[in-house]
Amino acid sequence: MVSPTTALLAEIERFLKRTGMAPSAFGDQALTDPNLVTDLRHGRELRHRTIERVREFIGKYRQSA
Repeated sequence: MVSPTTALLAEIERFLKRTGMAPSAFGDQALTDPNLVTDLRHGRELRHRTIERVREFIGKYRQSA
């Protein structure tokens, strides 16, 4: 079974590919953490509320695009 954080990372990777946004810019804009994507790629786990915040950012970004 895939962890919620692993599933989120897959969503982020698709988002980055689709938008061309740099990983550090994504982390900075989503959570004011420019190391977010790098840390996730290295196994960092997120709490449920943090995952929701990242998904909210992705959703709002899509709406504004």
